[in-house]
Amino acid sequence: MTETQTNATREPVSKERLRLWLRFLKASRAIEAQLRENLRVEFASTLPRFDVMAALCRFEDGLKMSQLSGVLKVSNGNVTGIVDRLAEDGMIVRVPVPGDRRASLVRMTNRGREEFATQAAAHETWINEMLIDFSPSEANDLAARLEQLDANLQEKTP
Repeated sequence: MTETQTNATREPVSKERLRLWLRFLKASRAIEAQLRENLRVEFASTLPRFDVMAALCRFEDGLKMSQLSGVLKVSNGNVTGIVDRLAEDGMIVRVPVPGDRRASLVRMTNRGREEFATQAAAHETWINEMLIDFSPSEANDLAARLEQLDANLQEKTP
C-alpha cells in the first residue's frame, strides 16, 4: 500500500483530504450562520459590520478605506456601504488625512468602541459554546495545525 491509499478503505488519500476539506467548509458555514443569526437577533447587526468594527478596533489611529479593505481582504466597494451606515449610527467617524484631500481615515468613536466591546464579548461566548466539545488542549492543537496549514498555503501563493 502506498501513501496514495488509506489503510481502512484502500481509497486514495486525496479522497480523505477532500472529505476533510468538505467537513471544514460545512463546520465553518454552520458557525458563520449561527454568528450571523446571533448578531441579527441580539444586536440588530450583521457579521460584516462586526468585522469592520473588529478591524478598526485594532487600529486606534484609524485606517484609510484601502487599508481597511486590505485588512478585511475585500474590495473597497464592499466596505463603503458598511462604513457609511456605521458612520450614520455614530460608531465610526471619517477624519481627513493631512496632505491628501481625497483620503480620509476611518476611526471608531467612543460609542463604537463600547458597542463593539459588548458585541465582542458576546461573540466570544457564542464561539466558546459552539466549540465546547474541544478541550483547551485540543483547541490549541487544532489551531496550531490550521495556522501551519495557512502558513504553508501562503508560501505556495505567488
